[in-house]
Amino acid sequence: MSRIGLVAIGRNEGDRLRRCLESAIGQVAQIVYVDSGSGDRSVELAQSLGVEVIELDLSVPFTAARARNTGFARLLELDPRLDYVQFVDGDCEIVPGWLQRAQQELDHKPDVVVVCGRRRERFPDATIYNQLCNLEWDTPIGEAKACGGDAMMRVTAFRAVDGYNPTLIAGEEPELCVRLRQQGGQIFRIDAEMTLHDAQMTQFSQWWKRSVRAGYAYAEGAFLHGAPPERHWVKETRSICLWGMIIPCISLFTALPTHGLSFVLLAGYPAMVYRIYRYARQLERTPQEALLYSVFCVLAKFPQAQGQIRFYWGKLFKQPAQLIEYGLPSPTVH
Repeated sequence: MSRIGLVAIGRNEGDRLRRCLESAIGQVAQIVYVDSGSGDRSVELAQSLGVEVIELDLSVPFTAARARNTGFARLLELDPRLDYVQFVDGDCEIVPGWLQRAQQELDHKPDVVVVCGRRRERFPDATIYNQLCNLEWDTPIGEAKACGGDAMMRVTAFRAVDGYNPTLIAGEEPELCVRLRQQGGQIFRIDAEMTLHDAQMTQFSQWWKRSVRAGYAYAEGAFLHGAPPERHWVKETRSICLWGMIIPCISLFTALPTHGLSFVLLAGYPAMVYRIYRYARQLERTPQEALLYSVFCVLAKFPQAQGQIRFYWGKLFKQPAQLIEYGLPSPTVH
């Protein structure tokens, strides 16, 4: 029978970490938790549950990708016979039955190297930002180009591409999936509940920073894999540049010479909201969900443009990448 190991990563996750680890204990052959400088009692909590804990050396720049790679390496040291590894973020809880369902998928489809399912927000109605996360994660079933932070992967395939790129501060999962697909592997999202996520996103500033991070990830992804035939995130990057920078700048800086006619360009924004709204309705979103999703998709172009500028500015002046964190501190675990 196939053997599954699990790597969880986190920092200051509070009671979310307890739920995460308890949802996996007894369900897999081995668990490794990688902590990235928590100021709460996350390390002690994990150890009290009998979980192997690694505390990252923070003298080396931290990234989630580096944490996952470190956890994976330790996992294989503890159990070299593992066939699959489930990666999960410390703010997520694994849904009962997911591990067995994902294992079956990998067992019966040798060309599939990554399996993911439906990640849901634990409290989608708590804030509009939580609701946006919940809508964002509802992606189509079937073969996909990428997965998120929660996914089960084939150990041999993960090792063959040397795991995650540890230098990436965001977008590390899609970048990994690009390399896995280039090696002939397939990524599948199956019709199964996978994890419950607890975003605790209560402020507009959190949403804005999360969108800045997304823009940074799009720009870096296109920089790394934008060449044909992959064209990774090139379309998304161009869209952000157009709507988040070019159109506002043209409208503003040509307002005087055009006697204000340049502001007609801004009519493109409500038109785009309407197009996205119609698309969301075709996906059977409620009118309220479709409107929320479409408005924030367009609004996100501006913080995403900020993220792109941040990426290219860093490249131009050879500045090291800095984490873009949007989470608020969680209550201390007991």
